[in-house]
Amino acid sequence: PEMLAVLVFLAAGHVASHTRHVSAFQLQRLVPVAPRVSNVAMLTSNDFKIGLTIESEGAVWKVVEFLHVKPGKGAAFVRSKLKNLITGNTVEKTWKAGESVAQAEVEKLEVQFTYQDGEEYVFMDMTSFEEMRLKADQIDQLAYLKESCEASVAKWQGRVISVDLPSQMNLKVIQTDPGVKGNTVQGGSKPATLETGAVVQVPLFIDEGEEIRVDTRENRYIARAKE
Repeated sequence: PEMLAVLVFLAAGHVASHTRHVSAFQLQRLVPVAPRVSNVAMLTSNDFKIGLTIESEGAVWKVVEFLHVKPGKGAAFVRSKLKNLITGNTVEKTWKAGESVAQAEVEKLEVQFTYQDGEEYVFMDMTSFEEMRLKADQIDQLAYLKESCEASVAKWQGRVISVDLPSQMNLKVIQTDPGVKGNTVQGGSKPATLETGAVVQVPLFIDEGEEIRVDTRENRYIARAKE
């Protein structure tokens, strides 16, 4: 009788343990699992603007040019020119007006150019103060890069995809033909070499040694720099 009682007790404990296990498993299956929420922001082709970064066909692209077209017949569309920020290649693509497109999840870092080391350009992260070494083909507006120049670095999936300098900068003219006095508003133009090596067309009245304001994206003269 004592042995039978022990066996019954053990069997009851095993059943209870198994019941608890099954109940927990069943409970886990009954609890709804929240769906994953994507952090990718969705835009449409109507939101295009120059410089916008998007994801398409497994790559990251920058909108270089775009044009909204409304034909007399048929649906409206958007014609665009895109630059692949990994390979540097450019393609032309046409989108339906309002077509969905994913905005690239790009991390922005503020950096400052410190010096050039051979073929590498060394920047300092203004937040972490860590060095970042980049190649010439990674830097937009390279002709305008100068020491202590601030820039914005874009990273996609941990990889640097672009380095943008300020869209406007004040730079000194180091070489140009002698200035022509007279009308400072209208007239011809002449090439001028700036302190960074960039060459832009300037009005005839600009002299060597003067500081001018330039558009670094369109490579053009804006005005004399304000003193």
